[in-house]
Amino acid sequence: MNIVITGCTSGIGAETVKGLSDKCDRLFLLVRNQKKAESLLADLPADLPKDRFEVVFCDLEDLKSVAAAADYVREKVTSLDLLINNAGGIFPKGTITRDGFETTFQVNHLGHFLLTQKLLPLLLKTPTPRIINVSSEAHRAANPKLNEVTNAANYSSFPAYANAKLYNILFSKSLQEKYGSQGLGTFSLHPGVVKTNFGGDFTGVFKLLIKLSQPFMITAKAGAQTTLFLATSAIKKEWNGAYFKKSKPVTPSKLANSKKLREDLWEKSANWVADLS
Repeated sequence: MNIVITGCTSGIGAETVKGLSDKCDRLFLLVRNQKKAESLLADLPADLPKDRFEVVFCDLEDLKSVAAAADYVREKVTSLDLLINNAGGIFPKGTITRDGFETTFQVNHLGHFLLTQKLLPLLLKTPTPRIINVSSEAHRAANPKLNEVTNAANYSSFPAYANAKLYNILFSKSLQEKYGSQGLGTFSLHPGVVKTNFGGDFTGVFKLLIKLSQPFMITAKAGAQTTLFLATSAIKKEWNGAYFKKSKPVTPSKLANSKKLREDLWEKSANWVADLS
């Protein structure tokens, strides 16, 4: 099994790598911090062949970096079985990437949209490929405004994150609609409220709320279980495109089922990355 995963130097991403390390033929770790990725690999069981793992630089805040990472994978393998779009983040201040998009939107959605577009030809060469998009129950608080993703004038961290997590679900549903007939399985999920370094850049009230919530959070290993279930288990055909929580399909928000919104998101995203895909 050939696998690509983003955001895997810590937290649930690192636990996902550990859970898949003995099940893969090739595993590409697309990361920004290559030293942390190498450290993760060094902690894997010594009897695993080290040449099955490869660290690839990928900065989701730079679409050219994303495109280059995808091109590198395409040079190394002729087919791909599994893509896990795990990376994400919530940011205390509104900033614009060098590509001209609000950072939360690009890191959580648009970078993965481009990566997926470029890797789809490899995925569709295998009989039952899968794409897993790590979303969040935060999507239920979304109020999407796609016409505002190129500015940060009215930025607020949690609403921006909620919108991006909604886009993960919409993207999964669109992929299922467009490519499910070709064997592609696509899923989104809520990993649980995981005790990681998520939100570590915040100060003030938000940081205090995270600290107070920590006793009720689950471990990163527990948070990776739904991803690992979707990556390795037999999934019912009728669950293709579904949103999962605790390894079971659950009903997402009403907006997450909006055909108009997901078609609008796909069209706009495709146009925004057209020069690189």
